[in-house]
Amino acid sequence: MALTSGCEAVGPLATESPSLESGRPPLTRVFHDLALRERPFIVVVSLGFLAAAISTPFAAAAAWVGFLFAGYSAVANDSIQTIGTFIASNRGQKWWLLWLFIGGIFLATVGYSWWVFDGDVSYQRLAAKGFEHSPTSFSFLQVAAPIFLMIMTRLRMPVSTTFLLLTSFSSSANGVGAMLAKSLTGYALAFGSSIVLFLALAPAFKRWFRGAAHPGWRVGQWATSGVLWSIWLIQDAANIAVYLPRQLAAGEFAVFALVVFLGLGVLFKMGGEKIQRVVDEKSEVFDVRPATVIDLLYAVILFVFTVVSTVPMSTTWVFVGLLGGRELGIALRGASDRSPRRALALLGRDLAYVTVGLVLSIVIAAAVNQALRDQVLATLGG
Repeated sequence: MALTSGCEAVGPLATESPSLESGRPPLTRVFHDLALRERPFIVVVSLGFLAAAISTPFAAAAAWVGFLFAGYSAVANDSIQTIGTFIASNRGQKWWLLWLFIGGIFLATVGYSWWVFDGDVSYQRLAAKGFEHSPTSFSFLQVAAPIFLMIMTRLRMPVSTTFLLLTSFSSSANGVGAMLAKSLTGYALAFGSSIVLFLALAPAFKRWFRGAAHPGWRVGQWATSGVLWSIWLIQDAANIAVYLPRQLAAGEFAVFALVVFLGLGVLFKMGGEKIQRVVDEKSEVFDVRPATVIDLLYAVILFVFTVVSTVPMSTTWVFVGLLGGRELGIALRGASDRSPRRALALLGRDLAYVTVGLVLSIVIAAAVNQALRDQVLATLGG
């Protein structure tokens, strides 16, 4: 589960054969170097696919194998939403201190749900229509879905873990439709509120946030990040727990909590997964003050959707809308070195990534879910 390679993610490769005059290495050399740099990750992924294939016929084993990979991949991909700004603005802090803080909140949040809701760690998100029954059998794609998520995370693609991991388990196509509607509404609300806020206040923020930050900002940011992380867990713990029984016994809960807690440790030790770049490339996120503003706005939006209904939603779509609106707002006000055109390019790229994740998740879900497949084919057929 530990992805320890420190190499940089590689972007699209040129398809034409480079000339000797260009100084570029041959395409085979590029792939060879890539394979060497990513060897630990390739080994982990290969073993993961093998474990998924071996365990699929055995429901009890498949449930825990799927959960093992989901426990890391979901948090690693979605970490940009909740602890991404926390990591970026606390680069000077000891990694284990950040881990114990975030890990402790995780244990408290899921422990409360497990205690109050009779063994359910998802705050009843998995009690929603279509997800209320524990899986009694698995297909290979269901078990392997978190491994595909690990690959996309390595490529710095912010995909919706909710759609990728939950849709293949839905026993009702209506449940998937409700998730999609809630997620798109979240994107629109996050983008709209973010662009309005930063169009109005971006120049003021730039004036106020000059010089060294007051120590109180650090305290505020840790408090805001902790609240945001807890609210996110209320929404997205279902993505990890979907593989497991809906009511976990004490021993099962202990394994569940320990796996995710240790996975968080790996994540902080690495300084965030490759996808952390999606946050790092945004304007001024290394300053604790803008990071606190982002976390606070995101926490408020997620809290609103948490109390609206227990239908699962994609928090990734909400976060991408939030960052996109902020980046465009400050660019339009000239409060950033980035042009509006460049801000739109980043917004479009992130939106394209989550759309790819949505399409892939529906393909996986339709491949293993007869009811959903019939509805998709009926929709495409008009």
